[in-house]
Amino acid sequence: MKQVIACIDGVARTPGICDYAIWAAGRLDADLDFLHVTEQAPDYLPLAELTGNVWLSAQETLFSDLADLERQRDELLQEQGRQCLQMAMERARSLGAARIAARQRQGNLLDILLEIEPDTRLFVLGHHEHPVKASRLLPGHRLEAAVRGLHRPIMVAGAVFKEPLNFMMAYDGSPTADKTADMVSRSPLLAGLPAHLVMVGHASAAAQAALERTRAQLTQAGFDVQAVRVPGEPAAALADYAGEHGIDLLVMGAYGHARIRHLMLGSTTTAILGQLRMPLLILR
Repeated sequence: MKQVIACIDGVARTPGICDYAIWAAGRLDADLDFLHVTEQAPDYLPLAELTGNVWLSAQETLFSDLADLERQRDELLQEQGRQCLQMAMERARSLGAARIAARQRQGNLLDILLEIEPDTRLFVLGHHEHPVKASRLLPGHRLEAAVRGLHRPIMVAGAVFKEPLNFMMAYDGSPTADKTADMVSRSPLLAGLPAHLVMVGHASAAAQAALERTRAQLTQAGFDVQAVRVPGEPAAALADYAGEHGIDLLVMGAYGHARIRHLMLGSTTTAILGQLRMPLLILR
């Protein structure tokens, strides 16, 4: 049976990731696996490599000291990971989850996620905890790499769990949007939740027809659907709509038509996540 993978990588984010993953595993009737990956920070040289900057006569002692520090750092990171996983497992048990497991790995997060992707139904990750750099397309290089590299659905969990009682799908009439709607119509994760189908900006007659067709498709699949068009730019319009209607989850496709592609990979997504920090489900 394919599993839900909850990527635990920070104490502050652990409760939200844990709770959204438990909710998703329950809705999907899937096993839940907590994963902690220790990575070498890319912005820094390993301590042992700094020995090349000192005179040969001093290298032996300094190398030994730096090796000890590097080993201690690795041990601390491993211990932090064990504690995060233990916290997640205890929280999952307290909330009634039974089919749970935990694993700890070292290496590149994306490489490890790609390795386990064939046995995965959904990845659950958290928002980045630090300010977003201007060069980043998404809040955190790990999240951006996962969105670009993986082919399984990804849920970006909120910091504090709120059970999704509805969802909003950004729709533009493109083939990718239609594919996303088809996946939504068959998804046990979203089954039974009220749906808001939102098209942003001016719509042609063809786009309006596509919106109505998709509304009918989701209605036939058993969803209570509100299909609306709203003016403005995608980020601000979707954020305003979500706030006004109490939206709990934003559902999007990863690639496609220019507007949706910009929405997914450009500054618009960063703006939505930065403004609302709302949970996001990315369907592939």
